[in-house]
Amino acid sequence: MPRMNIGSALAVLALAAAATAQTSATDELKSITTRVDAKYNQLNTLSADFTERYSGAGVSRQESGSVILKRGGRMRWDFASPKTKLFVTDGKTAYFYVPDDRQVRKAAVKKLDDLHSPLRYLLGRSKLHGEFSDLRLEPGITAWKPGNAVLSGVPKRLKDRVERVLLEISPASLIERIVIEETDGSTTEFRFSNLAENRPVPDERFRFRVPPGVETIESAELTGP
Repeated sequence: MPRMNIGSALAVLALAAAATAQTSATDELKSITTRVDAKYNQLNTLSADFTERYSGAGVSRQESGSVILKRGGRMRWDFASPKTKLFVTDGKTAYFYVPDDRQVRKAAVKKLDDLHSPLRYLLGRSKLHGEFSDLRLEPGITAWKPGNAVLSGVPKRLKDRVERVLLEISPASLIERIVIEETDGSTTEFRFSNLAENRPVPDERFRFRVPPGVETIESAELTGP
């Protein structure tokens, strides 16, 4: 029986180590996504403070406020800084209201083309492997908070617009940061803090009533804030 030389033995060991590492990463990814799906599928509501940063085409901006998600595709983004704005949907109709403009844009939820809107799918129906293709762990990317895991994937619903999405997952299986890298080179980052699970939120919070003197514009699609 021929003997294996040192070089061949090292190559075999390297391949075995790589295979073991790949298996370990796959198992860890499955464990994380399973926990995240289980967490969001048992939630009825989720509220948080947020900071949104956008950079692209020579423009940078930062906004902040609070967000509430409720099962049934309901979602409310209250922007407080630097300008008051509201983006809200009751699961069927979406509204984008800027008080200073005295104008509200309205569109059917199915016409939304907005980076905020995919979040409404999380509660009650989360399945990360169903929403993202090429989902993987990104150990080389520094997390916002120590101890969090970073995943990346391509969102199937927005694959023509989005190159990659980073999801930062806390040990409690909550998504604390989302980075969206679009095909045009722009980047939008959401950071969530003070997350609160299953606080009672009345459906009324997701209904919009047009204030007196405010113009309503029916939109074929709504790109959001």
